[in-house]
Amino acid sequence: MTEVPPSEALRAPGEVRGLPGGGLASRHMDDRPIGMFDSGFGGLTVARALIDLLPAEHVVYIGDTGRYPYGPRPLDEVRRFAGQITRRLVDEHGVKLVIVACNTASAAALEELQQTSGVPVIGVIEPGARSLVKATRSGRVGVIGTVGTMASGAYQRAVEALDPTVELTGAACPGFVEFVERGETTSDQVHVLAERLLAPLVEAKVDTLLLGCTHYPFLARTIGEVMGRDVVLVSSADETAFEVRQLLLEGGGARDAAAAGRGPARHRWLSSGDVAWFDELGRRLLGPELAHAEPVAWDDA
Repeated sequence: MTEVPPSEALRAPGEVRGLPGGGLASRHMDDRPIGMFDSGFGGLTVARALIDLLPAEHVVYIGDTGRYPYGPRPLDEVRRFAGQITRRLVDEHGVKLVIVACNTASAAALEELQQTSGVPVIGVIEPGARSLVKATRSGRVGVIGTVGTMASGAYQRAVEALDPTVELTGAACPGFVEFVERGETTSDQVHVLAERLLAPLVEAKVDTLLLGCTHYPFLARTIGEVMGRDVVLVSSADETAFEVRQLLLEGGGARDAAAAGRGPARHRWLSSGDVAWFDELGRRLLGPELAHAEPVAWDDA
């Protein structure tokens, strides 16, 4: 497996697009947290990148583990879940922007959330597609994602808009999310599944593969072994964090903990499922910042 150098495939994009839902307050420092959500643990890859790049920012993360996986669900249902969670982040947690750290939810609901949420909303599909197009050498690229993400055509449209000469091969990978949610990322079973699901990408001789689900970077070792060392694996997590940083700096909404004298960043982690499991596995996947998870429940549960 070949990693993408941060100075190349993961450098900050030149323009922030698609944020009609509302701008950041035009002031020097905005102490409000950044909200983000995923169907479960996958979005922790984005949270890790964000905390590393913007260590002064507070984060409120909702893992909807009680209703995962989103991939097999109808997109209308995922859209409803995404709206429900975004309202909770905005209305109850007072976030200054929302990161939809889930490819399926981004494909289903991003445009609607940008129009209705009242704060900027950033998804992971466009940043990932930009990384993919920048990293390829041959023009033959691949993307893997959930059934819902791949059926939506969101990545196909994004890559076509960026560079219509790029040849994209896509594959849905049902089962990958469930392995990650169980904390099983390097077993023989997941390797056998990866060999079967990734066969079309190997046959297409792609030189770059986008992990089009935020859970999939936790399977990068297995995916890399199957694809071969010459194939570059691209994750949207770093590029998404760069986009958030650019938005905050340009809009004047970044938090300056030192100047504010308000202390270090504080993070909250919420789960709609088994909180003890979210604590245990989340800490293994993210690191020490996930010190304690809290329960969250939905009105229609």
